[in-house]
Amino acid sequence: MSRTVLILCLLLPGYVHAQESRLGADFRGESQRLASNCSGFSFKSLGGCAVVLFTDHPVHIAAGSIAPQNGFGSGAAFLYHWTPNESWRLNWDVDGVASPNGSWRTGAYMTAVRTRRHRIIVRTGRSGGTLKSNLAIEEYPVFHLFTTQAMTLNKLSYFGLGPNTDDTARSYFGMREIITGTDATWPIWRKFNVSLYGEANGRFVNIRPAYGQSSPSINQLYTDASAPGLASQPAFAQFGEGIRIRPEFANGYVRLNYSVTLQEYVSPGASKFSFQRFTVDLGHQFPLYKKTRSTLTKNFNGPDDCSESLGEHSCPAITQNLEGSFGIRFLMNESIVPNRHIVPFYFQPTLGGSDINGNPTLGSYQDYRFRAPNTLLIGASFEHSIYGPLGITAMVDEGKVGLTRGDIDFTHLQHSYSVGLTLRAGGFPQVWLLYSWGGHEGTHTTAMMNTSVLGGSPRPSLY
Repeated sequence: MSRTVLILCLLLPGYVHAQESRLGADFRGESQRLASNCSGFSFKSLGGCAVVLFTDHPVHIAAGSIAPQNGFGSGAAFLYHWTPNESWRLNWDVDGVASPNGSWRTGAYMTAVRTRRHRIIVRTGRSGGTLKSNLAIEEYPVFHLFTTQAMTLNKLSYFGLGPNTDDTARSYFGMREIITGTDATWPIWRKFNVSLYGEANGRFVNIRPAYGQSSPSINQLYTDASAPGLASQPAFAQFGEGIRIRPEFANGYVRLNYSVTLQEYVSPGASKFSFQRFTVDLGHQFPLYKKTRSTLTKNFNGPDDCSESLGEHSCPAITQNLEGSFGIRFLMNESIVPNRHIVPFYFQPTLGGSDINGNPTLGSYQDYRFRAPNTLLIGASFEHSIYGPLGITAMVDEGKVGLTRGDIDFTHLQHSYSVGLTLRAGGFPQVWLLYSWGGHEGTHTTAMMNTSVLGGSPRPSLY
C-alpha cells in the first residue's frame, strides 16, 4: 500500500505544467516531501518518512482499527483544502480501509468553517496603564455539510440484553450500516467555549447471520423478542441537538469537555422502533505539564486531517517533550421509549472491552459484553510519556447497564482495572495496548488504534 501511495504522489504532478492547479501544487509539494524524507533508508529518517506516508496531504495511507473483533484496517485517504474567500474555509476528506477478515469502511466528508473577522478599534486620548486582554481560544462555526459513511462488519458479539446476561450466551452477527447527513456547531459564548450543536442523519442498517465462528450465529440462539430488531431493520431518520462546553482554567491545567445532547430516532416504516436518547458526557483532563497536548478533537478537520489550525495544514511534529495527565469522565445514556415501543438492539450502547466505536469501557470484560438502552460509566485514567511518543497508561472503570431508566443508579457497579502502553506520535492515530482485570470473568487484552488521526474530527457514531 505504501508503495502505491508513493508512486501515485510522484507521478501525478507530472500532469500539471504551465498552469498548475491548486490540487496540482498540493501533489507537487507532497512528492517533494516524499523525495526528501523517503529517498533513502535510515533509522534517523524513518520517523519523517512515516509522517509523510501516514498523515500528509492530499494523499496518505489510512490506517486504524475498524471495530473490535474486526481487525486492523488499512487503505488510502484523500484530503483537499480550499479557501474561496476571507470568510470561509472548505475541506474535503475521502477515505477507505479494509481489514483481513473482510470488513471495510469508506466515507466522504465535506466541512465548511466560518472564519469571523473581528473589527479593529483604535482608541485615542488615553495613556498609561494597560487594557485587560480578552484573548481566548476561539471556536469557529463549523458545518459538516456532507457526511456519508458506509461500513461492513463481519464479526460482532451479542450476549442478550441487560446486566444479568451470561458470558456463555455469546453469539455472533454481521452488520452493514450506511450513515448520511449533516451537522453544525455554532459558538455562542467565547469566554467558556460554549457551542450549540445540531445534526440530521439517515441511518440504514442490515443485520445478517455470522456462521463459522467460535460461538453460534445470533439467529441460532435469539429471536426478535430477545434481540429486538433482528427480524427486520427499517430505515431511520435521526436528529440531534445539544450544547458543548470546553473551557480551560488554572492557566490550562484544568481542561473540561462537557456535552449534553438529545437525539431522536424516527422510523417512518416501523414506528414501534422510534425512540429518543439523552446523553450526558462530562470529561476532565488535568495536565501535569504546560506542553501536554489536549485530548480534544479539532472539529474543523476531517477524520483523516490532523491540521494544527485553519491556516496551517501541517500535522503536529513528533515531540520529545514530557507529557502526562490525569483524566476523569462521567458518561450516562438514557433512552426515552414511548409505551409499546422498543429500541433495536443494534442501536443500544454497550459496556465491556470496547464498544462498536472503539471506545474502551470495562476493559476486563469481552467486547460488547453488556448491552441495554441505558448505560452509566465512570472512569479515571492516567497517561504519561516514557520515551518520545511511547507512554504508559492506567485506567479504572465503574459502570452498569439498565433495561429501564430507573435501573441506572450507583449501586451494583461492574468494575475493571487496566494498564498498558500508548503511542502518540505527531498526527498518527493513537495506539493502545491494554491488559485489563478486576471483573468477574477473567482478564482481557486490547490492542486498538484510533479510527481518526490525532486531531481529526470523530467519525459518526454507529449507534
